[in-house]
Amino acid sequence: MKRKRDSSSAGGDVSETLGAEFEVFLSFRGPDTGLTFTDCLYHSMVRAWIRVFRDAEEIRIGEEIGGELLRAINSSKIYMPIFSRNYASSAWCLRELAYMLECWRNRTSEKMIIPIFYDVDPDDVKLKTGLYFEALERHGDKFGCDQVQRWKEALIEVARIKGWHLRDQGHGKIINLIIDEVLTKLMKGKRNLPDHIVGFHDHVEAIINILDEGSRDIVCLVIHGMGGIGKTTLAGIVFNQISNQFHGCSFLSNIREFADGGKIVELQKKLLSEILHLKSIEVYDFRMGINMIKERFREKKVLVVLDDVDKHDQLMKLAGNCDWFGPGSRIIITTRDINFLPIEEEENQENDVFYIYEMRELDPCHALQLFSKHAFKRDSPPADYIDVSHEIVTKAGGLPLALEVIGSSLCYKRKPIWKETLKKLDIVPKQEVLNKLKISYDMLEDDQREIFLDIACYFIGEEAIYPYYMWKASEYYPKCAILVLTRMSLIKIVDDDRLWMHNQLRDLGREIVRQEDVKMPENRSRLWLPKNALDVVQNRKGTNNVVALKLTPVFEEHSFTSEGFSKLPNLRLLELEGVGFVGDFRNIFSKVAWLSWRFCPPEFRPTNLCFNNLAVLKLSNSDISEDWAGWGPCLANKNLKVIHLTKCTALRRIPDFSNCLNLKILVIKDCTHLLVVDSSISKLELLKYLEVSGYSPWIPEVCEEKDLDLFAVSSVLGGLKSLSTLKIERMHVRELHRSIGELVGLKCLSLVGCRMLRKLPNSIGNLRSLLELDLDDTGIIELPDSIGDLKMLKKMSLAMTRLEELPNSIGGLESLLELVLDQTHILELPASIEKLKRLELLHLSWSQIRELSRGIWMLVNLEELDARGCQNLEGEIPSEIRELSFLRMLDLSWTKVRRLPTAMKQLSCLHQLFLQGCDELEWLPELPPSLTTLEFSSESSRTIPDLSNLINLVRLDIFRGTYQSSEFTKGNPKIEWIQSLSKLEALKLSYADLMFPTTAINLALLSRLQLLCICCANPQALTRLPSNLGELWLGDVKSPIGRSLFSNLRNLYKLTLSRCCLREIQFDGIFQQPENLRRLIVVHCNSLVSLSSLSTLKGLSRLYVEYCPQLIKIEGVGELESLEFLLIRKCDSMEQLPDLLKLQKLTRLIISDCDSLQSLPDLPPPNECDVTVEGCQRLNDFFGPYDLYRQRANT
Repeated sequence: MKRKRDSSSAGGDVSETLGAEFEVFLSFRGPDTGLTFTDCLYHSMVRAWIRVFRDAEEIRIGEEIGGELLRAINSSKIYMPIFSRNYASSAWCLRELAYMLECWRNRTSEKMIIPIFYDVDPDDVKLKTGLYFEALERHGDKFGCDQVQRWKEALIEVARIKGWHLRDQGHGKIINLIIDEVLTKLMKGKRNLPDHIVGFHDHVEAIINILDEGSRDIVCLVIHGMGGIGKTTLAGIVFNQISNQFHGCSFLSNIREFADGGKIVELQKKLLSEILHLKSIEVYDFRMGINMIKERFREKKVLVVLDDVDKHDQLMKLAGNCDWFGPGSRIIITTRDINFLPIEEEENQENDVFYIYEMRELDPCHALQLFSKHAFKRDSPPADYIDVSHEIVTKAGGLPLALEVIGSSLCYKRKPIWKETLKKLDIVPKQEVLNKLKISYDMLEDDQREIFLDIACYFIGEEAIYPYYMWKASEYYPKCAILVLTRMSLIKIVDDDRLWMHNQLRDLGREIVRQEDVKMPENRSRLWLPKNALDVVQNRKGTNNVVALKLTPVFEEHSFTSEGFSKLPNLRLLELEGVGFVGDFRNIFSKVAWLSWRFCPPEFRPTNLCFNNLAVLKLSNSDISEDWAGWGPCLANKNLKVIHLTKCTALRRIPDFSNCLNLKILVIKDCTHLLVVDSSISKLELLKYLEVSGYSPWIPEVCEEKDLDLFAVSSVLGGLKSLSTLKIERMHVRELHRSIGELVGLKCLSLVGCRMLRKLPNSIGNLRSLLELDLDDTGIIELPDSIGDLKMLKKMSLAMTRLEELPNSIGGLESLLELVLDQTHILELPASIEKLKRLELLHLSWSQIRELSRGIWMLVNLEELDARGCQNLEGEIPSEIRELSFLRMLDLSWTKVRRLPTAMKQLSCLHQLFLQGCDELEWLPELPPSLTTLEFSSESSRTIPDLSNLINLVRLDIFRGTYQSSEFTKGNPKIEWIQSLSKLEALKLSYADLMFPTTAINLALLSRLQLLCICCANPQALTRLPSNLGELWLGDVKSPIGRSLFSNLRNLYKLTLSRCCLREIQFDGIFQQPENLRRLIVVHCNSLVSLSSLSTLKGLSRLYVEYCPQLIKIEGVGELESLEFLLIRKCDSMEQLPDLLKLQKLTRLIISDCDSLQSLPDLPPPNECDVTVEGCQRLNDFFGPYDLYRQRANT
């Protein structure tokens, strides 16, 4: 029997083939709704790009309806029965409904039912009224009671599902709401992501946290980073994860490419179409598009991703202002260049409009995993490819694009191709990677490109301020350029203001220079390879193109004449090592602005040498003295900005710098014979940075005591009116002259390691601009009261001083953020400590402090409190700790604290809590769920606390060695809660008498676990471990270690076996992938006699066997061809070792305190392996083949 419907209801075919997968199946009775509501719903879905099935238009003429209908139902994801007054009179409708319900009940994939009650109530469908009864009774005569009963049950069950009730509501509004729900449940627009996603979890978590899903604020987030770092992938993951929470979603890819092609209007159309669920929309120009976006989105909660934006104009035409979008909207922007954003300050990482999130490179572990997925189609490399894989991953520098490209290109290739590729990567990086990165370079202006190339070739790791002055002298604009390069993620300014550049970007810069002339280096702008530079100078091949030259390292001293440099008139950067000059050098280095000279000869032989444009002078590792003839030429330029002298050990006094009146930076480090600071530095009125450091153990007997007080006289400090940083470190300074108080612009004062310095002058209080005061490891015994006048001071460090108390005036340091008092003799803090309302960090570790005074709990902005090792600290922590609402880290390890208050749970920002060695602490109160790290050990604790509420824990370390209570003898404590800590990455659970496996605990649920340390008597019973585990520590093993333990540990690279009560440990066949194990540690196994079948561990690189007094045999160690390090210590029964000649990669061998050892095995050549043999009493004869190692033995 065929089902009859009005043929006029047929519309255009949504799918080009009947076999295509549908998303929504509409079940309805044609005469009731086919030309009205259902028709409108159907066409609205089509316009919203939803693949919807309504049988009259999908069924071909002459085909059986039943088979096609069932196939459509099977393929659909959402079933939508439209209940009308006569729905139950149609047997076909009831058949569809029953089959949909059956599919929904037995679903193997996600299917949903969304009922629509058109002109009926849910109670009608539940058969609580008589509306459907008469029709069902009529069906009974034809189809039988059993069939009708089945239909009745289907009606009742579906009517219980939450759906849409149309009574007394406009169809248009309801249809829009239904489509929104369908799109949300289907996650329309879901991004296709790469097959191999590695290392994104933490990024996604951070982004979700920033977006703050529950907030009604409109959040604009910018994800920035270098090309190929994974910005688009990260945005796609987040998009897929949260898109079902919005009324409309759109992901606009490759905006830069579209905009450059003049297709911004196409992007506006796509944005409008996806958000409004329209199949097509007309936009005639970008102004119309802007107006439509503003008008149509204003009330909608939307999610918009703008991928690869690089100009402000693009942003303004797509998402120009937050008020374009409805409350709760989220706008995500990916870019490699944040210069177009309205961020004014260099340090600013967020402002009122944008949150800025910088993508970081993959860590080495994730980098190797991603590379392996592309190169080997697995998570880790095979044993014979481990070393070459590590080398390639190191060169890729954690850049996902490079790892994917290189890994894919090497897939299924033989090992010789790998080695050849590795060599090529040193010379020519992968072009596909370079092309992607070069997009950013091409966006730079000329001087920005020059500075980028300088950094890539010479200045990675250099303090940014030094080349800054060189670039200024070369008439560039370095301040602007460095800001641009930083915002484009081409460089970073890291610790100590040093320049950092990713390996792949470094290779890009050097490849750009190489491409200037592939075959003739002399035509390139920069020569950093010693071979090329030496060839150009020695053979007089120089050209006008060369602006930078690095003659380093040269393995034998060279003296060059002027002819070698005469053809390099545009040289502005010169780096030398072990190089001298001879002859006439008139006008040769007239443009050189940077001179770095290591191992420069003490005899200065050139004539007429003059560096007239020199801005930066760096001399190091040289035997030059204050009388060196080269000072004149090097200091000739009165505009010299930087002098940096390091390890010039012949210097006894600072040279006369009175001619360098424009000097900004003077650094004299590790000049170990330096005793006198020349008074000429007092004339350097523009000097901003002065550092004199390097403890000298050499003090001549003829030296007068006043000469040791380099800064005790006013003539040295008095004239340095512009000084902002003064570092006098590890010097023989007894006293600072009171004239230091005249340095009113001083911001940083460091006297670290000046152990002869006992006190500071009272004038120190005049340094009203001082931000940082570092007195670590000095002989200071007291601080002047005037210290409280330093109203701008942000950091004060007094660690390892002889201070016994702080002056009460310290309360005047109203701007103080950090106070470090580690290893001092201070017993208590002054009451005025409570006035330091801005204090964020207080460190008291290993000090003599007796109590955490009341004033500490009034430091409302405190984020870190470190009191570890304060052995006088005892008693209870007061409940007032709850006032520290911003506390992130609390360390009370190795103290005598007896009790923590229940108020601990109120510390909602606490992330790290360290309680190691708190042996007086019997129990833990409820802790805040914000904790990510908890370390706790106590000999007094009676039970393992229930920490199930700490759902954010990443690291958990609980230790207890012995018990004074019999509680544990009754059975293992309940620790099932551990398996609920899904974010754990490291778990150390070492309680005496606590043995795994415990009942009802499945550690495999901890999918992120990387490190596991547990006691386990029977490892074969411990089969449920997470597959991602990288490190495993097993203690107290009493039964053989079987294969089941390691059956799914594909990523295990480190195994430690401790206190094992076994006579033999057998490694043959127990690992699923034995080649992945890199490190094996066997320690304190008192019963162990034999280690067997080590030869199966082909990838093992480090082996430690220690404190195994019964051990006689280590079998197979001589076959470990990947072994690099071998340590055997305190194995008193071992008489001999196997032959180690095959261990060609062995670079370090240590044999220590093996009393029974009578002889050494054959070893690799001494120039390849460093051998240490010590404390082996019976090893008296060390002759014959071991003569090579004689000098190394017993060292």
